[in-house]
Amino acid sequence: MRAVGVIPARYGSTRLPGKPLADICGKPLIQRVYERAAASGALDRLVVATDDDRIVEAVRSFGGEAVLTSPDHPDGTSRVAEAASRFDGDIVLNIQGDEPLLDPVMVGEAVALLAEDESALSATLCVPLAPSLLHDPAAVKVVFDLRGFAIYFSRSPIPFLRCPEGAPPLYEHIGIYAFRRDFLYRFVSLEATPLSRAESLEQLKILEHGYNMKVGVSSAVKLGPSVDTPDDLEQVRGIVRSMDAASDGRGA
Repeated sequence: MRAVGVIPARYGSTRLPGKPLADICGKPLIQRVYERAAASGALDRLVVATDDDRIVEAVRSFGGEAVLTSPDHPDGTSRVAEAASRFDGDIVLNIQGDEPLLDPVMVGEAVALLAEDESALSATLCVPLAPSLLHDPAAVKVVFDLRGFAIYFSRSPIPFLRCPEGAPPLYEHIGIYAFRRDFLYRFVSLEATPLSRAESLEQLKILEHGYNMKVGVSSAVKLGPSVDTPDDLEQVRGIVRSMDAASDGRGA
């Protein structure tokens, strides 16, 4: 079963223009994402899908593969679908372009969720929710059934622990998505739904239209935030500097 990873990278960002090219300790953000995804060893092909020649040039300069896509896509998944149409693959991964601290293990875990369950049309990951993020709307929470299929995603705390004794763990959604190829094209053709609009969570379209999404609890640790704001960028730079310093210390 062939897996293709696509990293959508749009140059224009309301809060952080030119974000994919933002410097993180000597490398552009998009290179950090690409290298960590490639390190998984789980992908038969990895490509950046972008709307800007500057990003294409940056990716090719470090030996990565990039394709130019339409500037008119409404979201990253639509951009992923256009790029994926040019390549062979049974599973297509949407690897978020703002995750320079992505643990490579997560890429393999997302692929495995579809490879190991023929009934799953799409898949994603979660990690235990840090208590400090319980009421943070930027941290998306997820609940899933006894077979591991998503019941709901929300920016609010879910489930509400009216009876804390024996309650299930709380989980934070990790924004990496695996799709069976045919279902990816079905997904991007679906109309937006009331809950997906209300929560501003695209994946809720899958559930509201009656399709499924498998959720795996990752064995990896979330190392830091996605990069959405200048503050996020500075936080990630600090984490990378600390990781580089620790690595240098081990090699000494």
